[in-house]
Amino acid sequence: MRLIFVASKKEPLWTGAFLLDTAINLLVFLIYYLLIVIIAVVAKDNLQATASQAGLAVGVFIIGTVFSRLLAGRFIGKLGCRKMLYLGLAIYFISTAAYLYTPSLMALYAVRFINGFAYGITSTATSTIIASIIPKSRRGEGINYYGLSTSLAAAIGPFLGILLLDAFSFQFVILFCVVLLILCILGSFIMKFEEPDLTPALQADKTDTGIKEYIETRMNSISLTSVLVGLAYSGVIGFMAAYTRDINLADAGKYFFVVYAVIITITRPLLGIIFDRKGENWVMYPCFVCLAFGIYLLSVASNTWTILLSAIFVGLGYGTFMSNGQAVSVKIVPVHRIGVATSTYFIALDVGLGFGPYILGAVKEVVGYTYMFQGTVVIALLALAVYFFLYGRFVGTAKDLSLKARHEEERIRIRRRRAQMMEDTKESILD
Repeated sequence: MRLIFVASKKEPLWTGAFLLDTAINLLVFLIYYLLIVIIAVVAKDNLQATASQAGLAVGVFIIGTVFSRLLAGRFIGKLGCRKMLYLGLAIYFISTAAYLYTPSLMALYAVRFINGFAYGITSTATSTIIASIIPKSRRGEGINYYGLSTSLAAAIGPFLGILLLDAFSFQFVILFCVVLLILCILGSFIMKFEEPDLTPALQADKTDTGIKEYIETRMNSISLTSVLVGLAYSGVIGFMAAYTRDINLADAGKYFFVVYAVIITITRPLLGIIFDRKGENWVMYPCFVCLAFGIYLLSVASNTWTILLSAIFVGLGYGTFMSNGQAVSVKIVPVHRIGVATSTYFIALDVGLGFGPYILGAVKEVVGYTYMFQGTVVIALLALAVYFFLYGRFVGTAKDLSLKARHEEERIRIRRRRAQMMEDTKESILD
């Protein structure tokens, strides 16, 4: 009986490394959300930028992020998570401080690009660290708890950014962000975790060449799904303020993301447990339906309660996908490819989120907000179809990608053991 009890004990989740990495991720994302809502205002007020130029100041950040994530995943495998986290935080600190000297639009564009580049490295490193320290038996649960840091940042950041800019100045906002980054750097040095030894696995796997050095091709199905989900949600995050102003519900629009964040905070731990116990399909299929329904409610909203109800379903949709999509990504690759898989996942999501507003903005000019949002409802349902046909229907079958990943890990372990035995034999002969 005692043996059964011991075997059934849960592996520890709330370790010091888990808490510190989650806290660092919270502050990294908080800075991102804090600046993204005010940078266009600063560009227009301080540098006399046009609306399109101000929009570019916002969007060039995403370009830098995507570019860095193409490189970060591979270099994490070669240099390790810790070194990449140090590098990312160092560049993030310097580039954030550089906002204090942006005398021209070109200077602002350059700083935004480098800042996005650093953010991409840092967020990929923190996500890879969390994936490596969470016990496999609690991966869905752990990543969902970790994902709360992102949702809290998304809720607090925009309000804090606007509040600080109105109360003080842009320079004060930047100094505040610099202080937060100093805390991140201190936390990264304090954080203790056992970094996986990826070098032997990388040496054993000779297939990771060419594009596979930077993109995880085993994730094509999840990547395409992520682009579509990001594109659908980009309409919400990009046009919420303007849309609610047009329909005279601006006050409701202010509370949309608060409700969204509260829903995510409440539901993510439970959904993580369901993910681990029942499998990803039990979580993923409902999230697409919720996202589509939430956006539809937004498109036909005529009162405050409809806006807030929309926030609930969008939170259950996009909020659920954001964390559980990452959990799927790290599940379907061997351990030495987790860094590349994580960066690939966020690249796909960023592509949808970054380019979506430009595409949907053009659509809005032709058909208006209502039909634009209803078009993204179709995109969300298309994401459901892509997920089902390319991934979901294979879960639990012989074609399950997670089974292939575990088999690959076992082959690498066998090759390592054989190599070690040969080395030991050689040493004994020499002795």
